[in-house]
Amino acid sequence: MAGDPAEDGPDRPPRLKTTYGRRLGRPLKPSQRRLQAELLPRLSLPVPLGTEPLDLARLFGRTPDRLWIELGFGGGEHLAWQAAAHPDVSFIAAEFFMNGIASLLGHLERQGTRNVRILPDDGRPLLGLLPEAGVERAFILFPDPWPKRRHWRRRIVQPETLDALARILADGAELRIATDDPGYLEWILRHVLASEHFAWPARAPRDWSDRPGDWPATRYEEKAVRAGRKPCFLTFRRRARGAPVSR
Repeated sequence: MAGDPAEDGPDRPPRLKTTYGRRLGRPLKPSQRRLQAELLPRLSLPVPLGTEPLDLARLFGRTPDRLWIELGFGGGEHLAWQAAAHPDVSFIAAEFFMNGIASLLGHLERQGTRNVRILPDDGRPLLGLLPEAGVERAFILFPDPWPKRRHWRRRIVQPETLDALARILADGAELRIATDDPGYLEWILRHVLASEHFAWPARAPRDWSDRPGDWPATRYEEKAVRAGRKPCFLTFRRRARGAPVSR
């Protein structure tokens, strides 16, 4: 576990470069080790990222027309589906867990997908290096809920993260967040709706209880359903810059 828990009390602001959790689970299979040795270096952003803005034209071989990001892509099922369904979109996705990275690499190799770049690390520092209003859609799907109160400041949904996302999201851009944890659901809604940057256009329960057709299931979602937990699918929109905020 990274970081010093003593520095992470509920009254301290989160440090965006601190990552908690396991780096590796089960040992990687030989095929996964091959992908990490051969494919990942071609798709990977440098770690550490540094402080200079990302050169997107160099990263993708051209300046992207459309850019989407995913923070914490888990096993990569959602990201791989989106990348295949939207070949005109460039994706930057971050994941700290090496087994999840290996899983995504397998999906990308089988699909022949070429529009994804990977940050094998915490994705929050990435937000400060992307162009203002340059991202069309952002995903945070089933993040760790850190259910113990003393760990709440480790949650990725924080005012600082939302401000960083608001800077890079274009006006009208989507921020999609999913969770199956009731406590984290309340936390997400409270923090996002308190932000002046985001609106929640939901009008009926199906707007958050039903997964949209362009939002594929992940293994984590399926595991949650088998355990009797009800996932919620939240879609927020970046308010237009300078527009008055009505509550």
